[in-house]
Amino acid sequence: MSYVVINAIEVPEDAGPQLEERFANRAGEVSKADGFESFFLLRPDNDAAAGRYFVFTKWASKEAFEAWMASRAFTQGHKGASERPVGTGSQVLAYEVIQSEEV
Repeated sequence: MSYVVINAIEVPEDAGPQLEERFANRAGEVSKADGFESFFLLRPDNDAAAGRYFVFTKWASKEAFEAWMASRAFTQGHKGASERPVGTGSQVLAYEVIQSEEV
């Protein structure tokens, strides 16, 4: 089964557009990684989600994700984010997919 990783990024309300712009202008290298299945940037849309964007990626396996994290493309793609952060914090959540249904 697949492996899902969610980066929950704490973003001040006025910084949301800047975060979205950075993702819109990203290099897109993740989609070229072996074992990559999908990417979603999720914008908060209710009070419970306020101030927290989710970056959702789906991988063929945990090993595929770990290989991406260790890659030069990952380092290059995240270089600007660490030098000029938009978020005030983040938490990385990882899950093994045990059931899945898609249309």
